[in-house]
Amino acid sequence: MLDSGSTEVRSGTGAAHLEIVRRTNLGMGIGVVVQYALGIWVNLYVTVPARDQGGGFLAAIGRALANGPVALGIHAGLGLLLVLGSISLLVRSVLSRNRALIVLSVVFLLALLGAASSGASFVDSGQDSASASMAMLTGVALICSLISLYLAGSPGRQGPGRGDGVTGP
Repeated sequence: MLDSGSTEVRSGTGAAHLEIVRRTNLGMGIGVVVQYALGIWVNLYVTVPARDQGGGFLAAIGRALANGPVALGIHAGLGLLLVLGSISLLVRSVLSRNRALIVLSVVFLLALLGAASSGASFVDSGQDSASASMAMLTGVALICSLISLYLAGSPGRQGPGRGDGVTGP
């Protein structure tokens, strides 16, 4: 009697972790879309000051947050929040013990780190190739988020993303 109760608790905990991953993933996906739109706005309408160029990676991030135009500072700040959120998403995916979600969360984190690096490179050097790679890596992160949402599924949904092994109602 005691064993069946502990099994229910473990499966309930896995389902709870999967639900948290799903919600975190949804929030991160929305954040990436907002970040992408803001990045397009910055690319089209904001000029990075010449004084912000040179000095390296960390200096470029600091200058974008402190000295840059407001839109650039918001873009950089949101990017850093997304990186922190992706670390949280990875931890939550590991707790859910779903290998596909773990792999997608790792790719999501790496894509956001690459986009942040490209963004800092763009502020540092002003090269268009850095801006293009930032956009492509953000797209990769968005695709990972959408696939993860499908795999995590919604509560009570049938099919491969349900995660509890139940195929019926």
